[in-house]
Amino acid sequence: SCEFGLDDIYWEGGGTVSVIEGEFGKTPIKYSLNNNYPNPFNPLTTISYDLPENALVNITIYDMMGRIVKTMINTEQTAGYRSIQWNATSNTGQPVSAGLYLYTIQAGNFRQTKKMILLK
Repeated sequence: SCEFGLDDIYWEGGGTVSVIEGEFGKTPIKYSLNNNYPNPFNPLTTISYDLPENALVNITIYDMMGRIVKTMINTEQTAGYRSIQWNATSNTGQPVSAGLYLYTIQAGNFRQTKKMILLK
């Protein structure tokens, strides 16, 4: 059997609430930014990431021109398995166009970028 407990609740301004659960006694051994799912998506996708230690975490979504579309999170977080959801809106709350987007995590000295595709 496996036990889970509530680790954190993340509120995204547009009304999306993500509840993150973590396995008791389990901590990731390394930083990781996982592939979003589903991908391609419309209009909601989940981005998961692993924090082996407490860190200031910034996850930002960019368009292909390198412009910031959405700052998903920019806060101190405790170690654990995390996930957030993006509802294909910008920082101003407006829906974004279909296309290719990049998402980047910066946590401590760890930085990684991945691609995702929004279909409409």
